[in-house]
Amino acid sequence: MKAVIQRVSEAFVTVDEKCVGKCRQGFMVLFGAAEGDTEADAELLARKTANLRIFCDENDKMNLSVLDIDGEILAISQFTLCADVKKGNRPSFINAMEPVAAEKLYKHYCQCLRELGVKKVDEGVFGADMKVSLINDGPVTIIYDTDIWSKNGN
Repeated sequence: MKAVIQRVSEAFVTVDEKCVGKCRQGFMVLFGAAEGDTEADAELLARKTANLRIFCDENDKMNLSVLDIDGEILAISQFTLCADVKKGNRPSFINAMEPVAAEKLYKHYCQCLRELGVKKVDEGVFGADMKVSLINDGPVTIIYDTDIWSKNGN
């Protein structure tokens, strides 16, 4: 399971020119589920996301989480994060989880964020052609991969 987390001052997602999700200060998360990912991976990823300390404290040090600042999250499903680009120039998506199971994990991840105390978690529309706009604050972008954590015992 992969996530690209961007610290944002605002973000929104549209489908057919209608806003379907937005957030103010917080994170815009691109979420990708790969074959073999589990609910436990989604739960770990949600805990890591909610507790990621990349907001500045009173000393201008990245020491605060989205929970600490009462921030919001816009989570967008993006199967292309699971692309295999080892061969050639055309990505293969064979490692991406099939849509029904991937949507279930995406929804579980979002629900876990809510249960962990994130005050607002908006979602995109799974499988839709979405347009995402954001103002990356910093810019600060962090990439999470649960495969790396499981290999290192985290």
